[in-house]
Amino acid sequence: MKFRFGFLLISLISFLSLAQIKHGLRDDLGRHIIPRGFVVNTNDHKGEVFFDSDDYIRMVRMGANTQVIRLELGKLSDFPGGKFDFNYLKKLDTLVDLGKKHGIKTIFKMTVYGLDKFVWEEFWRNTNSEHDRYIQAWKIIWNRFSNSQAVLGYDVINEPRKLTMDISYENLTDQYLIPLYRKIIDESQKINPDKMILLQSIFMNKGDNIDNNQYAEMNSPIERKNIIFAPHIYQNDINFIKSNLDRLDEESNILNAPILIGEWGFPTFARTDTLISGNLGQLKYQEMYIKTAEVFDLMGVGSIKAWFLGNRSMQNFMPAGPSTWAIFSDSTDVGTVERKYITDIISRPFPQTIAGDIQYFLFNHATRTLNLKVKTDNEKGVSKIFIGANRHYPDGFSVLINSDIVLLYNPLKNVGLETYKSPTNFDPTNYIWDSNTQKLVVLKWPSHQTDLTIKIVPGIRNFD
Repeated sequence: MKFRFGFLLISLISFLSLAQIKHGLRDDLGRHIIPRGFVVNTNDHKGEVFFDSDDYIRMVRMGANTQVIRLELGKLSDFPGGKFDFNYLKKLDTLVDLGKKHGIKTIFKMTVYGLDKFVWEEFWRNTNSEHDRYIQAWKIIWNRFSNSQAVLGYDVINEPRKLTMDISYENLTDQYLIPLYRKIIDESQKINPDKMILLQSIFMNKGDNIDNNQYAEMNSPIERKNIIFAPHIYQNDINFIKSNLDRLDEESNILNAPILIGEWGFPTFARTDTLISGNLGQLKYQEMYIKTAEVFDLMGVGSIKAWFLGNRSMQNFMPAGPSTWAIFSDSTDVGTVERKYITDIISRPFPQTIAGDIQYFLFNHATRTLNLKVKTDNEKGVSKIFIGANRHYPDGFSVLINSDIVLLYNPLKNVGLETYKSPTNFDPTNYIWDSNTQKLVVLKWPSHQTDLTIKIVPGIRNFD
């Protein structure tokens, strides 16, 4: 199934404020998709990382419909220390196939790992045809996956750097980064024109920032089709979260590209797993992650969390001690012990696929309520709402659709959804609770209404 991203210029007064979703992903049926998932690493600092089918089942049950596979330039190129490794491609095939089997789309992201060194200053100046060699590495991936409907697109340069180059961030972006992006896009679209190209901004040097955001601005258009703005946000000060996202929203207008947050979530420390309060405590992380998640929901952007790994990835790269972006705490390459103080927020309920238009959604962590407004179109097929009842609604949940439909899920019974209230022409078989994937599957919305207000609330008596 092919996907295309496009702006959804829909606005409405929803609940208490004006809401607008323009950062949309559409499949070939025209359904509105919100991509969420995880960065999947092929290696960490201790060696190769391996995943199996159970790991992907776990991803799905955490709300994932997208994975970003982190490529190693050292296994795809002849840059110093690099060497093409055909077995690496077979490993990538396996990861894509595992995702496909479990309904997860794939994005590839190129990193400069696996090399003896990578000199950004030389790369920008293209001293030794670095650009062509870099594109040649990408061509290996483009050619291999050009016909794969499971591959959504390519994040072409991960966190590009300025380092010691004597140039402003603005000039580096306009004179070097954007022209290279155009060249990469043009070469990619010769091979797979329907794939999306994801673009990042310059990762600023340590100590440089704009409103406590370490990523430089993108103030010039790319002037290419099928592009996505894929910024990273690792903001640990809740006072800057919304302003940072507002700035990214303005940049997406200039780029004429929707936003998919390519990475997010400030790293946790070894001490965080043992502390409740304080600057490194779990309560601080919950508040930080919840605030970020709320802004994501209100903007309607998809988001990818780093990393789907265990504690083997923990390193001493922060002043406060060993830390990691991994979401599991067991000391293996891929874990099973969740850092629930962040995973329950990452895995919050949301509309994954809607036949029609998503006009507004927000999960309220305090009340455990998902508020959703949609304009439905049954001709576009099946809709899916990730609920995650196993973590968010162990007490059961109720589905309220406008004022005339109430469905209940009682975890004490093994009967799926029960109808509490409905109009006379209501067909309950159109509403299916899939406990394996933790999703509400809607085969067909009510035919007499297209503008729907939907609420998922905890419990089976928690409504008027």
